Amino acid sequence: MKIEKLTENKIRVIVNPNDLQLKNVDMKSLSSALEKQTFFVDVLEKARKEVGFETDGYKLLIEAFSLSHDFIVFTITKYSFQENRKPHVKRKSQNISKTNMIYRFESFEEFCHFCKRITNTTKFNYKSFSKNFSLYLYKNTYYLLIKNINTSYENKKIFYSLISEFGKSLSFSNTFENKLIEYGKTIIKKNAIEKGIKYFS
Repeated sequence: MKIEKLTENKIRVIVNPNDLQLKNVDMKSLSSALEKQTFFVDVLEKARKEVGFETDGYKLLIEAFSLSHDFIVFTITKYSFQENRKPHVKRKSQNISKTNMIYRFESFEEFCHFCKRITNTTKFNYKSFSKNFSLYLYKNTYYLLIKNINTSYENKKIFYSLISEFGKSLSFSNTFENKLIEYGKTIIKKNAIEKGIKYFS
């Protein structure tokens, strides 16, 4: 389990298959586990110890999406406490059949760490996944634009698992793509991952 503090009020939690197995939880039973708060309480306690994420006196918004049948990512945001309420859980699934995607990185270093992670993953060939990766800087945030994704590539789930540790997926739209191209700064065009691996990882 990896816990990352995004802001003072928000964390991201990446849960791998081993974490689920240790708690005797699978993807199908995860929703009920959250309702019973057993698994959820363990996650919050670990977040408190590792990154100082205190939740006493706050209400929580939990967004969760699955990268595959085994991996799940939580984004947990805390708000000022107003009344006793159960945590609100919103679930969504990562659509791994899309041919175009956009990922947001909080810093260039996060993108470089992602490139380094890819080089250490022997089962994934990013060129078989897509040959069109472009990196843009827009409003002090980095965006990786991925186009013409090979949706039939058998190891594509590995990519989504890896990138979720460093970036956040956004809904792709031609409007936002045009905004990046017109108003953003092109950092690396088309072969962003290849150059990231070569020069920065």
